[in-house]
Amino acid sequence: MRQFLTNLWLLPVLSGIFIGTSYIPFPPWASMFGFIPLWIFWEQQTRLKNVILGGVLCSFVFSLIGFNWVTYLLHEFAQVPWVAAVLGMILFALFAHLFVSVAGALWFIGRSLKLYTGWQSILVMGLFTALCLWAMPMLFKWNFGYSWYGAQIPVYQLAEYIGFSGLSMLTVLANVPLYFAWQKRQDKQGRVVLTRVVITFLALNAFGLSAKAWLPMPDATFNTLLVQANIGNAEKVAAEVGRGFYEQIIDQYQTATDQGLAKYAHNKIDFILWSETAFPALLNPEYQGSYYAQQLIKYIKQREVALITGAYAKDPDNGLITNSLFIIDKKGKVQSPYYSKTILLAFGEYIPGEEKFPVFREWLPMVGHFGRGQGPTQLLALEEYKIGPQICYESLYPDFSKSLADLGAQFIVNVTNDSWYGTWQEPYQHMYMTLGRAVEIRRPLVRVTNTGISTVVLASGEVLEQSPMHQAWAGLYSVPYLIQPKATFYQRYFALMPGLLIGLSLLLLLNGYRLRAKKIAM
Repeated sequence: MRQFLTNLWLLPVLSGIFIGTSYIPFPPWASMFGFIPLWIFWEQQTRLKNVILGGVLCSFVFSLIGFNWVTYLLHEFAQVPWVAAVLGMILFALFAHLFVSVAGALWFIGRSLKLYTGWQSILVMGLFTALCLWAMPMLFKWNFGYSWYGAQIPVYQLAEYIGFSGLSMLTVLANVPLYFAWQKRQDKQGRVVLTRVVITFLALNAFGLSAKAWLPMPDATFNTLLVQANIGNAEKVAAEVGRGFYEQIIDQYQTATDQGLAKYAHNKIDFILWSETAFPALLNPEYQGSYYAQQLIKYIKQREVALITGAYAKDPDNGLITNSLFIIDKKGKVQSPYYSKTILLAFGEYIPGEEKFPVFREWLPMVGHFGRGQGPTQLLALEEYKIGPQICYESLYPDFSKSLADLGAQFIVNVTNDSWYGTWQEPYQHMYMTLGRAVEIRRPLVRVTNTGISTVVLASGEVLEQSPMHQAWAGLYSVPYLIQPKATFYQRYFALMPGLLIGLSLLLLLNGYRLRAKKIAM
């Protein structure tokens, strides 16, 4: 019996391995059946505690595999020893993706109330897992849709209709018929279900290819020079807290820019793009007369090319420093308005709850204390361009990019600093999460980072040349776009996919209550 239980508890571990090794930078080889071992485990449990623990074990394993870069982040950013960083990673993995356990608990309670059995029980497991994945807040949200994009499997084009969150939910639901096929694997019925799943998957990929082919042809083009200066973390932090390195940082950006301008001297360049907080000083109107601001303005005037750059600003209402994005036209005039980052990174740019509990700031003085912007409420303007501004982490939120598209953005500009995360997983994960927004709203997205990966994605989802990592670099991109892009299906019906799944879940639960009441009455 003890050996049996030991083997049974390996099932959640197996699911964790399947799911973790199907996440970027790995191909999604097991995404469509990764939950099946866990669900087999759940169905054999008679205690809620075991269901919850099985879910925790599964999410712990896939979090360790998929987000092990958190260890490097804690060591590099928080400056903690490797032992403490590993312990922090373990804590993160335990609590980062509790949607699995919550889904299992909800399913178990419903089964205990005898609301469903058989195939309906499997369907509810899939529905609850997909909906908890969609609804529950997470610091770094797991998403099964991006892996299809990372592997360039055409089904990712469905994001134009259901978003990558919808594609993620659809991937979870694919586990349902495959679980049924596994249960009936000795019967013809199981083989029929498996065949239908394969045919459906091929059909969805064919539809994805068609969706790409049907896209309207762009009617305009801009040329942009992306510049990454490869500034070290120590220099970035020192500049952020006012301890110097301003001239060194600015010089590195200008040197890399001049090398790019010289390399592409015979090409028209509409604007240069620098990364998040590339200009390490204040640039809002009250500070444009400062020494460093004037030096930057002089530099742009001499080159006669517009610049879009990350920089700092000071919020006039609360005096807090903001992480902002500015445009300087080719005549050296700083354009208005500028954009300030709204979605801040918890424990990186603010401390959750510090407004109500100021003592948190005393406990964690090393954590940044940035002000928030007003959100995606207005576009940036440069000549005739309508630019959707986006800073770093904000690219992970589909509703943010949707709001920019609703405002009429012709393309999105995303500035990022990924220097804290190493080179193994996070730069690729963050890149595809960001580039995915272009597919959802069918607008190009230009992404520049401090250390890489800088690139451009077209409205079709095609990713252009990727910059090297941790090297100073400049690259010129010619980007086709639509002057008046139309709203995508996903823009217009943003909540359709979760709404349908919530409706189906409610129908199953209500039917379960009806059948149970009918049995009691008999």
